[in-house]
Amino acid sequence: MPEINRIHHVAVVVEDIDSSLKFWHDILGIAPSHISSMPAEAARIAFLPLSESEIELVQPVTSDSGLRRFLEKHGPGMHHLCLEVDDLQGLLKRLKTEGIQLINEEPKVGDDGRRYAFIHPKSANGVLVELYQIS
Repeated sequence: MPEINRIHHVAVVVEDIDSSLKFWHDILGIAPSHISSMPAEAARIAFLPLSESEIELVQPVTSDSGLRRFLEKHGPGMHHLCLEVDDLQGLLKRLKTEGIQLINEEPKVGDDGRRYAFIHPKSANGVLVELYQIS
């Protein structure tokens, strides 16, 4: 049975990463490990490591993306919870069998090779859940 290993990150959608870092870095002292673009998700992302997990600041970079629509509807704040799993394909298969609504029925592959997929909030008590498989 596929296992969930840990909370990989908590994502916070923001209007502007540089402005947001005034709080997260300058006030709280959490330095970003790196900031990168994710063209496939129309986003700019800052990774703020905390022990075994991260806070991920996510800034939409286009006016027509799902992230932009989320930001306009809900304002800045919690966007999703990401869980690291050992067998993403196996877990997606199990979730489908259980009738869980998925946003991605097949894993997507990031620029860094990690595989990921999202569970729809309707099936997760209102929380958008991302699943990561690192290796």
